[in-house]
Amino acid sequence: MAVTSGSEGSPHDEAARAEALKGAEPMVRFEKVHKSFGSLTVLRDLDFSVKSGEKVAIIGPSGSGKTTILRVLMTLVKPDGGKVFVGDEPLWHRELDGKQLPAGESQLRRVRNRIGMVFQHFNLFPNMSVLRNVTEAPIHVKGLSRDEAETRGKELLDTVGLADKAGAFPSQLSGGQKQRVAIARALAMDPDLMLFDEVTSALDPELVGEVLGILRKLAHETNMTMLIVTHEMGFARDVSDRVVFFDAGQVAEEGPPSKIFSEPENPRTQSFLQAVLQH
Repeated sequence: MAVTSGSEGSPHDEAARAEALKGAEPMVRFEKVHKSFGSLTVLRDLDFSVKSGEKVAIIGPSGSGKTTILRVLMTLVKPDGGKVFVGDEPLWHRELDGKQLPAGESQLRRVRNRIGMVFQHFNLFPNMSVLRNVTEAPIHVKGLSRDEAETRGKELLDTVGLADKAGAFPSQLSGGQKQRVAIARALAMDPDLMLFDEVTSALDPELVGEVLGILRKLAHETNMTMLIVTHEMGFARDVSDRVVFFDAGQVAEEGPPSKIFSEPENPRTQSFLQAVLQH
């Protein structure tokens, strides 16, 4: 059942990464987080954490709660119970005189600004150039001058291989190029944590590789904390320090990629991988 790809990390690399992360503080913590939509429970007393600098791939069947985790972190979905922390800051609650109270909008905004997210769909501003799509938020949210934002924006467009498209408009780009702009736009906010939600699922097959290549580069060349929901199993093996298999709103199994993809122990993990690797 092993996943193969052209740039697999060796067990030695995994061991070295695990050693490097050993003393890292958590960047994300979910403590007994619960979320239901009507009668459907999508997160079930979830305990889950990601260390600073760690690259974690989340895999699992549809409806297992994978995307809900990201949406809770982006404050798009409010949990029904439990606690969520980004770094040492609570996201959805605050403590006052020993009582737990809901977080105010300023707290939500402050903590959320530490997080960048790239969605399945690009959501670029169609009336703005590629460079302006990347620079608008740093100017208006972070208070950068236009010159600062444009210098940084051009650097990021070069990073994602689109330096020559700065003056183009989204309608002039392929789907893969649009997604690379969306990645540059998220990076422009200089986040502590990057979330990627099935970023290749809306792309034509021939465009998937160019986007995965950018994510590989970020994973291998930066110390950024990355939480990646993906159905690309070879990619998950390449880039992650840890793979987490979700089922029914809980962590069913987790471990280094070599373990999860070669010797999964949970029957649900085994059947899921057998199904997805046949396609």
